[in-house]
Amino acid sequence: MPSDHSKKKTGSNVFVRFWNWLKKDFFGIFREMRWSYLPPLMVYLAAGVSGFTGIIESFFVKEELGLSAAFLAGLAFWAGMPWALKMPLGHMVDLFWRHKAMFVYLGAALMALSLAIMVGLTGYTRWMTAYLPAEIWYIISVLLSPIGFVMQDVVADAMTVEAVPAFEDDGSPIPDAELQRMHVTIQTLGRIAIIGGSALVAGLGGWLASVFSYALMYGLSLVIPVISVSGVVLGGFMLRNRRKSYLREGYTPAQVREMMETHTEIIAPNWYILGGSGVFVVMTILFGLSEISLKKEIIFIGSLAIIGYLMAQLLKDMQADKRREIVGIAIIIFVFRAMPTYGAGASWWQIDVLGFDEAFFGTLRQVASILAIMGMFALRGWMSRRPVPYLVVFLSVYTTIMSLPYIGMYFGLHEWTQANLGFGQRTIALIDTMADSQIGLGPFV
Repeated sequence: MPSDHSKKKTGSNVFVRFWNWLKKDFFGIFREMRWSYLPPLMVYLAAGVSGFTGIIESFFVKEELGLSAAFLAGLAFWAGMPWALKMPLGHMVDLFWRHKAMFVYLGAALMALSLAIMVGLTGYTRWMTAYLPAEIWYIISVLLSPIGFVMQDVVADAMTVEAVPAFEDDGSPIPDAELQRMHVTIQTLGRIAIIGGSALVAGLGGWLASVFSYALMYGLSLVIPVISVSGVVLGGFMLRNRRKSYLREGYTPAQVREMMETHTEIIAPNWYILGGSGVFVVMTILFGLSEISLKKEIIFIGSLAIIGYLMAQLLKDMQADKRREIVGIAIIIFVFRAMPTYGAGASWWQIDVLGFDEAFFGTLRQVASILAIMGMFALRGWMSRRPVPYLVVFLSVYTTIMSLPYIGMYFGLHEWTQANLGFGQRTIALIDTMADSQIGLGPFV
């Protein structure tokens, strides 16, 4: 039988391990924060808070527009097209590195135009529909928004490179090991900024929708592109200050230019990436707008062929074992990401059958976002020690289990629990959200 002393020692060791884990996985990343990281994090934050209008959009489409869930699923395919072109857009940013801020400005303009259309559609419907049907205006808005977001996202990824200085303010070089850790830190903080931005507005969007008009909500969301543009302006200001700091330390302009240069060589256009992406766009548009019965299958197979060709070009100079590892991980991630989502029909079922309103959707999203951030910090170390295949399989199984309560409610589970246990659909949804959200954003991290 263990003595009191051994029990106290065991308890002390548990506390020490917990405290060390808390400092390393929860608070450690904030100790590594630098002011130079702020500009790209503002762009990422703008992407996170874009979910502010997500709830009211679902209700507006259901109540005011005559679009079916099947049509919205097809529209989601076209809205996802810009994200499929993130790689060539990133290459374009590399080609026009010195003018990459223009991508953010253009993206912000497209986002603002998309939101302005929704302001008019929700607040000045009669005036808007005098020019085009409401459904057409909505489609234009949906297609413009992701183009703006993906253009800003690729620039934010590029800005993270500039945000990590290779030299201290006094000109002393930063060791390579610390530079690598700094790059990992800013990438992690970028994901925290996106999820944190989502957490800031997740519940707010639903709660305010029960008080204010949809037009006012969309009007408030016009601040989102302002955040991203402010990040780019601040980034330019910080780079100029860093340059002045090096000059004050006595370095020549040529030395300062070399110290701050992140792209030291001229990048030539990669025609494999640009050409393959162009073929993908043309093929998708031609078949997507055609009347061919198997057009979806043709687009899917054609997309796989183009992706396979591009991967072959990228991997041909790598060692065989590294190629097999990358291809295996790519296949696993592709299958995991290709899983279809519930779609608009599921949200409408929750509104009509389960009786969820804007405020309750806001509560669910707020709980999910907060717990997702806590789970991301708590599981950061655990995920970093597991191989990608293990994580994907685990997350797939876990997500499947977490979908069972909603499947059960489709068959009347909430009615049985209400009659026999005293709680109904809202309690089930809240508990399921609390259990799922802590790991649900694992693949995003």
